[in-house]
Amino acid sequence: MTYRIAFAALPLAMALFAPALVGAADNKITPALATVEVTHNGEKITISRGHDLSATLPEVFQKTDRGCPPFCVQPMTLAPGVETVGELEVLDMLKRAAEGDENVLVVDSRTPDWVMRGTIPGSVNVPWDKISQDTAGTFETPTEADTMEHILNDEFGAKKTNGNWDFSGAKTLVLFCNGIWCPQSSLNIHTLVELGYPADKIKWYRGGMQDWVSVGLTTVKP
Repeated sequence: MTYRIAFAALPLAMALFAPALVGAADNKITPALATVEVTHNGEKITISRGHDLSATLPEVFQKTDRGCPPFCVQPMTLAPGVETVGELEVLDMLKRAAEGDENVLVVDSRTPDWVMRGTIPGSVNVPWDKISQDTAGTFETPTEADTMEHILNDEFGAKKTNGNWDFSGAKTLVLFCNGIWCPQSSLNIHTLVELGYPADKIKWYRGGMQDWVSVGLTTVKP
């Protein structure tokens, strides 16, 4: 009987809320948060949610079946101490960076061809294969190792002294890729942890672009 009453009341509740949703002038991120202002490639961008109530996912993110490997479902926790975050935490980091906090960085780990289809405003593209190493911790060419050192030093704020990395001044990173089936950002996180990057300075947006567009948040193309 209790369940019948609850279900019977549901259409009434939906009817009460539906007019407000359909007739809303905007579509807030949360009841208290309408937009977030960020800077992307020197340009001011306003992140908001779409106003088209009939909008659907971009075609590239409508696919449900993806071969595993390599596109396997990722765990909720990648490594001890690495926090898994959602959209609101990403937005907070983007807002901090836009307000001048140089100690945080949101990193799009995808390859440039994916970034060209749209990325999170305010993020910086560092392709996953630029900071990826094999299980022995080596690279195929010296150039690959130099590229990774450049990224760690100039982008992430780490310092290398006498062959050892110092992460005391390293930035707090939020890494993401395409979604829970995408291994690119997770591979980078494992590499960084193995190098000694403090786990508490690494955040992982597990849902990535698929979750970002699924709630209608603004994307930008280079």
